[in-house]
Amino acid sequence: MGTIVERTEPRVGSTPSGPPGFDDWVAARGPALLRLAYTLTGGATDAEDVVQDALSRALPRWSKISAMADVDAYVRRMVVNAHTSRWRRWRRRETPVEQVYDVDTAAVMDDEARIEHDERRRIWAACRALPEALRTAVVLRYYEQLEYAEIAELTGVREGSVRSRVSRGLAALRVELGEVQGDE
Repeated sequence: MGTIVERTEPRVGSTPSGPPGFDDWVAARGPALLRLAYTLTGGATDAEDVVQDALSRALPRWSKISAMADVDAYVRRMVVNAHTSRWRRWRRRETPVEQVYDVDTAAVMDDEARIEHDERRRIWAACRALPEALRTAVVLRYYEQLEYAEIAELTGVREGSVRSRVSRGLAALRVELGEVQGDE
């Protein structure tokens, strides 16, 4: 009688030796990194550049990174750092203009879609107007749904500072969006 050999498939993104391969890991986690970068930068092309920068730095060190306990957290931190570096470079060389002219997409939408679109643009503009540290804390807390301790570890600041940044960011958003009621 022959023996039955049970064949087990390796985990998605892992090699027979254990840790995930770079290409497989990027294929699985790349979209989440792009979403994070998009919420930090506010633009698809900038998000792609930030993720590409972070991944190009991760690739040569992948054997060490993939052996870490939480690969996702480490690479997320690399994305946040890449965004911060890119933002600092941008501030030194770019001069923002008061108004950007683009195609008026609101003209071709129905009223309900136009209202929703305008509200999203208003919220996104308010988010982008936040100082970088506050925006990063708010995005990581409410978009990525990370706990304060995780954000503190990711950004390299104390948990109390993260709580303060999130609180101040939300307060600034409420004021900007007109949700704060004056004393009556």
